[in-house]
Amino acid sequence: MGIEFLEGSPERVVARMPVKGNTQPYGLLHGGASVVLAESIGSAGAALHAGSGRIAVGIEINATHHRSATEGYVTGVATRVHGGNTLATYDIVITDERDRRVCTARLTCMLRDRPATAI
Repeated sequence: MGIEFLEGSPERVVARMPVKGNTQPYGLLHGGASVVLAESIGSAGAALHAGSGRIAVGIEINATHHRSATEGYVTGVATRVHGGNTLATYDIVITDERDRRVCTARLTCMLRDRPATAI
């Protein structure tokens, strides 16, 4: 996927991903690639929010695809909208290099204690 993380905190995670290599047969950014970027950065934020000894597991994601991207990079910004003890929810906005919105997503992660067998 080529995702490159640029910024990370429990409140906000920013990453970018190349369009090249993440396209569908017509040469447009694949909607599934946008969802992978959204879940990756939202889950990273939730894991940072959960803290040491805990894990974040995605339980719900939705995405609206607004426009296509055919070249360059897209950038995703995940912003925490709820950070509790058992759930964390992030709004994710993905834009192209001209700052046009490509996709809007929302991810909710369940926060749990790390199982003894987890890495």
